[in-house]
Amino acid sequence: MKFGGMNMQALMREAQKAQAQLAKAQEELENAEVEGISGGNLVAIKLNGKKKMLSVSLKPQAVDPDDIEMLEDLILAAYNDALEKVEELEAKHMPNMGGLGGMF
Repeated sequence: MKFGGMNMQALMREAQKAQAQLAKAQEELENAEVEGISGGNLVAIKLNGKKKMLSVSLKPQAVDPDDIEMLEDLILAAYNDALEKVEELEAKHMPNMGGLGGMF
């Protein structure tokens, strides 16, 4: 049976290859760790490649009881920095699935 110029066996081989590439990329992402920082390294947040927060580190200078909003902003900025790095990793590690005619 032909599928757009590709026989069924070839299509299945391509699908299996793409599935293996995807599994490998997902494993690499899961094992990856990125760190987002803010405030000149006053706040650091580590995420894994699945966007799960692994740790938060605060320098004592970041904690001012009279300015909680600043600390909140620093935490948010560090998290967003880490999230951006994870998304860059995802873009690099996820295989291009377009070769299968949009199957994935």
